[in-house]
Amino acid sequence: MNDIISELTQNILDTSWIEYVAVIFGILSVWYARKENILVYPAGIINVLIFVYLCYDAGLYANMGINVFYFGMSVYGWYAWTRKDANEKVLAISRCSLPYGVVMMALLIIFFFLLRYVLMHHTDSTVPGIDAFTTAIFIIGMWLMARKKVENWIAWIIGDVICIPLYAHQGLIFSSLQFLIFLVIAILGFISWRRKLRSADIR
Repeated sequence: MNDIISELTQNILDTSWIEYVAVIFGILSVWYARKENILVYPAGIINVLIFVYLCYDAGLYANMGINVFYFGMSVYGWYAWTRKDANEKVLAISRCSLPYGVVMMALLIIFFFLLRYVLMHHTDSTVPGIDAFTTAIFIIGMWLMARKKVENWIAWIIGDVICIPLYAHQGLIFSSLQFLIFLVIAILGFISWRRKLRSADIR
């Protein structure tokens, strides 16, 4: 046990300053998302741009690609969350309908197999299956968050659980701890958004 703690401590000490910055803004982004605060997007943009570099350096190519996608989705989400409809109302938290959920599941499967094929045949990724799955589920999660679907938190929770050991395996210990914090906030976010949704239903 002491050896594990010693190794973890040393890995944290060896973490680059840029990874610390990415982790801090990543945590801020998820915290703001839990609060349904628009600052989720500017904080997230800083986080993902740094992680493009970190994932490339660690050989997590699909996760690098997802961060490029995150950047685009952050810009879109920023717009979607602030845009007002004809009644001067902003986008509200809602649930996925059954057809919407089926489409999301189908896209998840398609993204997984497509990314896995690319990683296996066109990169030197050592974890193509896991990398592809986490990337696919985060793509779906990011879209659902941009549309304020409460189910986005379920996608984040599943992805975070997988990324904790994945990033540790790749030597990104501090980032692995970040995903542990993400997991806790995602669970709180799911509870908070579901509570808000129920309150809206009562009204």
